Amino acid sequence: MSAAIAFEKARTENRSALVGYLPAGFPDIDGSIEAMRTMVAAGCDVIEIGLPYSDPVMDGPTIQAAAQQALEGGIRITDVLRTVEAVAAAGVPTLVMTYWNPVERYGVDRFAADLASAGGAGLITPDITPDYGQDWIAAADAHDLDKVFLVSPSSTDERIAMTTAASRGFVYATAVMGVTGARTSTSDLAGPLVARTKATSDLPVGVGLGVSNGDQAAEIAAFADGVIVGSAFVRTLLDAGTDRAAGLAALGALTEDLAGGVRRG
Repeated sequence: MSAAIAFEKARTENRSALVGYLPAGFPDIDGSIEAMRTMVAAGCDVIEIGLPYSDPVMDGPTIQAAAQQALEGGIRITDVLRTVEAVAAAGVPTLVMTYWNPVERYGVDRFAADLASAGGAGLITPDITPDYGQDWIAAADAHDLDKVFLVSPSSTDERIAMTTAASRGFVYATAVMGVTGARTSTSDLAGPLVARTKATSDLPVGVGLGVSNGDQAAEIAAFADGVIVGSAFVRTLLDAGTDRAAGLAALGALTEDLAGGVRRG
């Protein structure tokens, strides 16, 4: 199920979509599945499943800590695909967000085929651009998967046009320069970036920039088709430690707050 379906449903309800991220295998494999299904039940329209990687150069300390915990737990790509299958069965588009190296090592077409058979919607690929992603573009097209590439405030208009032309599902606008992480204030770069991106394409534009509460989500939802939240979800589970029930309750409450925000926006 393409992410575009969730964005279209949100648009018919006159609101932004809420996109939630967690790494597979954090706090463990079954725990990550339960957490993501909790997020779906509480209002996430799309789920991004992180594929933990040993050299996460674009991730901030919160997501790095969670990914490291998953790696220490022995997470494998087969476990990530099982997570995709379980979360997609909850009825929302489910994408994998991954650095390129693990996909290349697994085999690009094999990864695309296995992701499609698990019910995955596609990939978000933060460290490859369309001009270096020909193998992935071909495999995604062969298996009808979303190709979500990133644009940033430093992208030229020409690069934005090239990126949106190669994308399917939605375009990921990363409106903060630097690594990921929840922030106390939102960026004034996001609005202009969304406008520049929308000038090149009819694809939905989701914004990720460290949103951590419903008020911030409402602010972004005023101009973006989707509000992407990652570090705030991860931090909620990290803070709960070994108290699984408390972590899931807090995760549900945060999701409800954010879902309310995208509706206010």
